[in-house]
Amino acid sequence: MKAAFLPDRGVIKISGDDARHYLNGLVTTDMTKLRPGDGRFGALLTPQGKIIADFFITEAAADDGGGFLFDCSRALAQPLADKLKFYKLRAKVLVENLSDRLGVLAAWDGAMPTRPDLSFVDPRGDKLGWRILLPQELLQKTIDLIGAQLVDVAAYEAHRIGCGAPSGGVDFSYGDAFPHEANMDRLHGVDFDKGCYVGQEVVSRMQHRGTARTRIVRVLLDGPRPEPGQEIVAGDKSVGAMGSSVDGVGLALVRVDRVADALAAALPLSAGGVALRLVDADELAQLPKKTVA
Repeated sequence: MKAAFLPDRGVIKISGDDARHYLNGLVTTDMTKLRPGDGRFGALLTPQGKIIADFFITEAAADDGGGFLFDCSRALAQPLADKLKFYKLRAKVLVENLSDRLGVLAAWDGAMPTRPDLSFVDPRGDKLGWRILLPQELLQKTIDLIGAQLVDVAAYEAHRIGCGAPSGGVDFSYGDAFPHEANMDRLHGVDFDKGCYVGQEVVSRMQHRGTARTRIVRVLLDGPRPEPGQEIVAGDKSVGAMGSSVDGVGLALVRVDRVADALAAALPLSAGGVALRLVDADELAQLPKKTVA
């Protein structure tokens, strides 16, 4: 098993008598189904349905202080905490940014012989492994406990990209992307059967109509990796933009219709002069997939 400490991840905590009900009316995942030891993937959206922040949520057991812990972008931890406080109104909840006390360890390629506290399976897919929330001073103790080899964050990035899991801020822009465009519907990040939440009407409409115009897809690169944001072209037409990449594999945010037309016309794709091709053309499919967070 491999494990990497993720310095770009932060942790916020939401606790209090009303916390579950309060969060269930805000985020894309169904908080009524969450229990200690579980992990869920979700997002807070604008009223227009665009992603403010995406995150993992786990529920702490009473022995660990209770409440709900969000594993989120460290850069967005305080803005997310402030946004959640804005929605609090008279709800009996406490929102805390614990990023200076807790970090995130990712573990993959194997089974854990012992589950540390505040650990959960990455809910986005079977291959992604585990997430563990912990103080950094307990890092080595936790590595020893789960029998993992500590590797650098670049190894995790290669693993994440190979699994087709986008990272906000590099593979899509916060405040500009809909959950479908970031593949959250395919990564168990949206529950389409739960009640209302902020942005729910727009997301449900996109799901039922299959109107996502752009998607993140995996690509193979024939040359040095392009910079994130590098335009992808087919002939003389722009069809998308590169996201993160490593070791010849990358993620790209593409216009589904334009790439489909390019494939049908046998037009090569390239970014900054580097030829690329899709790992799996089925990732362009517009068929709605009913996934539950």
